[in-house]
Amino acid sequence: MAVLEAGQLDGRVSSCAPGCRVEFVRDWKQAASRWNVAGHGTAFQHNHWLAAWYGAFDTVSPLIAIITDTATDRQAVLVPLIHRVQRGIRVVEFADLDLTDYNAPILGSAAPRDATQSQALCQALLAALRSLPEGVDLIRLRKMPANVGGKPNPLALLGRMGSCSLNGNLIVIGDDFDVYRASIKRMQLPRSWRVFNRNPGATFRIVAGVDEALMLLDTTDAQQQVRMRSLALPFNLNDEAPAKFYRDLVSRGIEQGYVVASALMCGQEIVATALGIRRGTSFVFLRISNAGKRWAHCSPSRLVIERTMAALHGDGVRQFDLSIGNYPFKRRFGAAQFPLTDASIALGWRGIPYALRDRAAQWLRSHPWLARRVRRALGKLSNDGE
Repeated sequence: MAVLEAGQLDGRVSSCAPGCRVEFVRDWKQAASRWNVAGHGTAFQHNHWLAAWYGAFDTVSPLIAIITDTATDRQAVLVPLIHRVQRGIRVVEFADLDLTDYNAPILGSAAPRDATQSQALCQALLAALRSLPEGVDLIRLRKMPANVGGKPNPLALLGRMGSCSLNGNLIVIGDDFDVYRASIKRMQLPRSWRVFNRNPGATFRIVAGVDEALMLLDTTDAQQQVRMRSLALPFNLNDEAPAKFYRDLVSRGIEQGYVVASALMCGQEIVATALGIRRGTSFVFLRISNAGKRWAHCSPSRLVIERTMAALHGDGVRQFDLSIGNYPFKRRFGAAQFPLTDASIALGWRGIPYALRDRAAQWLRSHPWLARRVRRALGKLSNDGE
């Protein structure tokens, strides 16, 4: 276990004064047992999510950082990281591998309250990573929101807000769901429901039991695979590790209400499915599927989203996140985009080219006109080389 003591912060009194102690734990169960506060995080920094993730992806090395305020011995943040080697480069990144929408630390009672404290914590973490015996060439932190549970995310200071190519899509609804329904009336979802409801045995339901939820997940896999094949796109969510992750997540979280699985049914046929995670009054959609063209006349994917939102709104949920990505249907649901931050920092000379490349890509994204010209130029070079 590596430990670092950070120095005095310019003589200022702060939640991290006189320094930060950074401890790396190599096992999630051990880290969870040592983290002795509830903490603040997004829905993805929940014990069920992280336990399922670290349990499924056993080809990478867990590297969970617990940072403590040495003045008060109170815990500041827990950062769920991994260490792996890619093309000979030793990389530290979040426990993600394209499954976690929002990456962030879990904030404890001594979490930084301002930019000065956040910078000190970031520097302590980077210094501790440099001291690891296995070595680190590059730290790559992606898809970070600016705030976590209403508090500033200290690690977001390592990058530039909006530097991520992806963004979140958030819908905030007041106490009257009918007001929200009226705001999206152009989608004609009440009409879609009437059309669907004409079928014998048509119903919407939220699944409560583990076995039924796992059966629903099998259907989600099958429906999404058919859809992706029709688009000539790869589909890997039913590969061994992701499949194990989702099934463990459902098994852990469905009965506690953290995982929510819903479906449109017509008799025994599953017409559409939705899977998401809930934390308090917030809900994030993870996966949506439908049974294909035969049901297209009633817009089953949109309908299962709206019916799930209505049911959860009745149970106290007021914020609905349609997850990352910019599909047009999210705008039709009234989702407001919010930016995410990427950060790439070289901790050794081998990581410098990768950090520079990441930053160049981030810079290009902030200049769309130039990015389009670069893509056209690269496309022309590729065609000329054929």
